[in-house]
Amino acid sequence: MVLIYIDQDDQEIKKASFEAISYGAALAKQLGTSAEALLLGTVKDDLAAIGKYGASKVHQVNNLALNNFDAYVNAMVVADAAKALGATVIIFANNINGKAIAPAVGVKLSAGLVAGACALPKTDAGFVVTKTVFSGKAFASIQIETPIKVISVNQNSFGVVVGEGTATVHPLEINAPASKIKITATDKIKGEVPLTEATLVVSGGRGLKGPENWGILLDLAKSLGASTACSRPVSDSDWRPHHEHVGQTGIQIAPNLYIAIGISGAIQHLAGVNRSKTIVVINKDPEAPFFKAADYGVVGDAFEVVPALTAAILKSKASA
Repeated sequence: MVLIYIDQDDQEIKKASFEAISYGAALAKQLGTSAEALLLGTVKDDLAAIGKYGASKVHQVNNLALNNFDAYVNAMVVADAAKALGATVIIFANNINGKAIAPAVGVKLSAGLVAGACALPKTDAGFVVTKTVFSGKAFASIQIETPIKVISVNQNSFGVVVGEGTATVHPLEINAPASKIKITATDKIKGEVPLTEATLVVSGGRGLKGPENWGILLDLAKSLGASTACSRPVSDSDWRPHHEHVGQTGIQIAPNLYIAIGISGAIQHLAGVNRSKTIVVINKDPEAPFFKAADYGVVGDAFEVVPALTAAILKSKASA
């Protein structure tokens, strides 16, 4: 059986979980077994509806204490659940939470782990998983030889597959160890799609010259319904909040569309965004390294190009 971990935040299932379920369902079909999901805690979502992503069952450990993510506690519960259910493959999203608990689950189950899978395993001669390496610049094929296998799936590498199935929900009794973390306060950004969940992202760099010029980027983002991001020098200069910093030392994202405005494209920045489906670069420097990684590039002054692009988008929407 393939068991897929459902990642949640504030009682809402994260988008990355739906991709993990779709991946797990496709793998289960390939292996001739069932795909079942595991939820720790409670969510507001309709759990039966998870069936449309390919899971036949949802096993719920209905413990309110598990609504607050604790890597150690969650890892122990997932490992015990996998044992109880007889899972041979456990799937995670390769996001912040998945990266925190997948290795621990692998250790507890004496299971081989591949983190950052970008394709379904090849199972015709063993169990070989392809993953990205060197910040997404190359691929490695890794064979897992242990009886139990753990895989975390890179965001936007497989896609969300939606069908018409319905899952049955089953309570699962697993004793959770006491958490050693005490939450004293929670400060959440409201009204924004988290960058790790965003499908459209507009990002700015030092080419915008200062925080007072960020309005043109915000207008473009609003016209697209996109989230906003920035390069490290921008957040280090306090032009934008640090939670918007994307790159190797910031948040790593994989949206469908990433628009980079006034960002040169240093290797550290590319490492955090190179899994984007489509990259558009706007920069007045034709030699900017980012153009080599871009799907589309505009050589021009951002202060002229971006307002014109925003106006064109709004005009297109108005006439649609």
